[in-house]
Amino acid sequence: MEATAAKLPVPPDIVPEHTLSASEWGMASFLLSEVAFFVTLIVTYIAMMGHDIVGPTSAEALTLPIVLVSTLCLIGSSLTIHAAERSLESGAYGRFRSLLGITILLGIAFLALTGLEWHDLIFNKQLTISRNLFGTTYYTLVGFHALHVTVGVVAMLIALTLTTAGAIRKEHQVGVRLVAWYWHFVDVVWIVVFFVVYIASRSAGAA
Repeated sequence: MEATAAKLPVPPDIVPEHTLSASEWGMASFLLSEVAFFVTLIVTYIAMMGHDIVGPTSAEALTLPIVLVSTLCLIGSSLTIHAAERSLESGAYGRFRSLLGITILLGIAFLALTGLEWHDLIFNKQLTISRNLFGTTYYTLVGFHALHVTVGVVAMLIALTLTTAGAIRKEHQVGVRLVAWYWHFVDVVWIVVFFVVYIASRSAGAA
C-alpha cells in the first residue's frame, strides 16, 4: 500500500515555487526606494506648474523633435537589453555582447540628445536652473533621470568588458538580470517624465 502511494504521479499544474535570490530582493528594494524618490520629484514638478511669474514657460521652451528621438532610443534600448539577457541565458555569448553593445550606444545617444536639448534651452531659450520655478523643477527632474541613465550605461560597459574577457558566462545571468531590471526601471521612469513634462505641462502652459 505504501509502495503504491509513493508512485502516485504529481499533478501537472503543480510547479516548484520560484523565490528571488538575496541579490534580487536587494535590487527590488533599491528600485522601490527609487520609485519613491522619483514620485517625489514628479509630484513637486506638477505642484509647481503654472506658478512662474517670468518665463520662459514649459510651452515656450520645450520642443518635441529631439526628445521624441531620445525617447525612441531609450524604449529601443529596453528591447535590446531584454534580448541580450535572453541570449546570455541560452549561451549565445556573441549575440549577448552585440545586443549589450547596441543597448549601450542607445543609452549614450539618449544622453547626447539630452545634452543637445539642454544646450538649446540654456543658450537659445535662456532657461537655466535658477531662471524660474519651471527651470528649477525641470532640470532637477530630468537631470536626476539623466544621472540614473549614466549609472546604467557605466554598469553595462563594465558587464560588456567582463563578458569580452570571458568573465561573464551563462551561470552569471543573475548579475546581468539585475542590470536589466535597473535599465527597465530607468526606461519606465522616463516614459512617465515624458508624458508629465513634455505633454501635460506643455499643454497646460499653452492653455
